[in-house]
Amino acid sequence: MEFGVFPVPIAAEHADLLRQVQLAEHLGLDLVGVQDHPYQRRYLDTFTLLPWLAARTDRIRFFPDVAHMPLRPPAMLAKAIASLDVLSGGRIELGLGAGAYPEASQAMGAPVRQPRESVAAVEEAISIIRRFWESPRQAIHHRGRHFELGGVKAGPPPAHDIGIWVGGDGPRMLRVVASMADGWISPGTRHLTFGGLLAKRDELDRYAADADRDPATIRRLTDVSGTITDGPTSSWLHGPVDHWVDELKALAAAGFDTFIFWPDEATDEQIHAFAEVAGQLRGG
Repeated sequence: MEFGVFPVPIAAEHADLLRQVQLAEHLGLDLVGVQDHPYQRRYLDTFTLLPWLAARTDRIRFFPDVAHMPLRPPAMLAKAIASLDVLSGGRIELGLGAGAYPEASQAMGAPVRQPRESVAAVEEAISIIRRFWESPRQAIHHRGRHFELGGVKAGPPPAHDIGIWVGGDGPRMLRVVASMADGWISPGTRHLTFGGLLAKRDELDRYAADADRDPATIRRLTDVSGTITDGPTSSWLHGPVDHWVDELKALAAAGFDTFIFWPDEATDEQIHAFAEVAGQLRGG
């Protein structure tokens, strides 16, 4: 199991964000996931923020949770992620999604796509990104439905084998995850109940079997939202450390292996408490 944090990239609070990322690293957490909403005026650009954070940390790993593909063409996305991986010493992974808030995205220049087309674009993008990372110095030609490359030379290669973790829970996107991705980023506990997460897991497993793939080879990540309290349990993921340990144990038993903490209120105390949860789950 791995554990991480999900700081909100509010520009006016960037000093607090950095301090909490450094605290997460100090406490032994593994990952930092940063949402990617370029059209949100209060947010820093994720692909500017990630190298700034990586340069001020030593061990903890980073990933966009998830990269907004309509505004990040796959060849440029592959180049940016590989460059970040090289500069950080192999500490970058790729979370990828079809994009939310289409009207805001289109106002910033994103193409207009129907939901089915958005999923097909992600599928096509994954193929392009893998070719970029696996074929340094080779000229890449691609003429697809959504993207076209005219002999661009790939490189630099990333510093390590970067995981492509795809977010989404619709049937089409789960089929893409099942057939092409290294991991699945579920919608998280803000959007799905425990039963809802398990139902989507079962759906993914069926699609993996259809694709002749062992479901156990697909990493399962989920944002876990709530509050770690000193008092009694009030609801799912709203209670003391022991409650959180029990609930995440249940998710781990159901196949989820990576938990990204998105607290109701981001404080140092909450990060300390989640690190305690992580320590107990690791048996430390």
